[in-house]
Amino acid sequence: METLFAICIGFLTSCGVFLMLRGRTFPVVMGLTMLSYAVNLFIFSSGRLNLKGAVVLGTSESYADPLPQALVLTAIVIGFAMTAFLVILAIRARADLGNDHVDGSMPDARPAKKERQK
Repeated sequence: METLFAICIGFLTSCGVFLMLRGRTFPVVMGLTMLSYAVNLFIFSSGRLNLKGAVVLGTSESYADPLPQALVLTAIVIGFAMTAFLVILAIRARADLGNDHVDGSMPDARPAKKERQK
């Protein structure tokens, strides 16, 4: 169980970093979202993965740690707000610059053609 959980966190982290290195704004936003999901899962796992731990006091001998759950809930709310801010920022940059590239300049789609001398 722990190995599968660690593999999922690693996969989300690697996909998030890969998407953040793209040149357009939408993959960057998706990469930040995936990276925040990976961090949320990592914080949640710091409270120990306990399947038999009760949330309500008095119903079990072992209890779930509420601190990682509260931190993840707060991080989800902050991540949603930051995603909305980044989407609005990307829309505004697209309107002002005319493209959605991260650095604001269009890359050359075609290599420069050399003129043939006759």
